[in-house]
Amino acid sequence: MSITINYEKCCWKDGKCTSCSCGGACVGCAEACPVGAITRKELVEIDNSKCVNCGACVNACKHDALSLA
Repeated sequence: MSITINYEKCCWKDGKCTSCSCGGACVGCAEACPVGAITRKELVEIDNSKCVNCGACVNACKHDALSLA
């Protein structure tokens, strides 16, 4: 199992939050990750060498853009 990102649903695009529902300050997946495997650059990225597949980011994403598959 691993975390996958649906970039169509993800509010982080072009290096910024594009969602009104986040108030322009995307807080969720990266902050929830206990091992720091998620970063926000131009897009949200997951470092699979750090990810422990705990699902904390999946639960924290308000847009259902992350899934554990």
